[in-house]
Amino acid sequence: MATYDTEIHTEGGGWQTDAPLSIKIRNRDHIVPEDGRPAEGTSVTWSSEAGNGSVTFFDDGSRFAGTAQFPDEGPVGYRGQVRY
Repeated sequence: MATYDTEIHTEGGGWQTDAPLSIKIRNRDHIVPEDGRPAEGTSVTWSSEAGNGSVTFFDDGSRFAGTAQFPDEGPVGYRGQVRY
């Protein structure tokens, strides 16, 4: 599992701190390992009642960038850096 400190970018507000994102995905093999980060170039898309988003990981999985949309809000830029 990897945990990232995140920021959202709104039209008038610039980049603002958002809630941390923890991610763990596995099926036959770990896409995001128990004790590591996703591989560079890994893309993750999700959709739920809590919101939706799409991000791609880079810099050896230490950062991601993409977009997100949370309930009753418009879409925003979404980025994060792994929490050490």
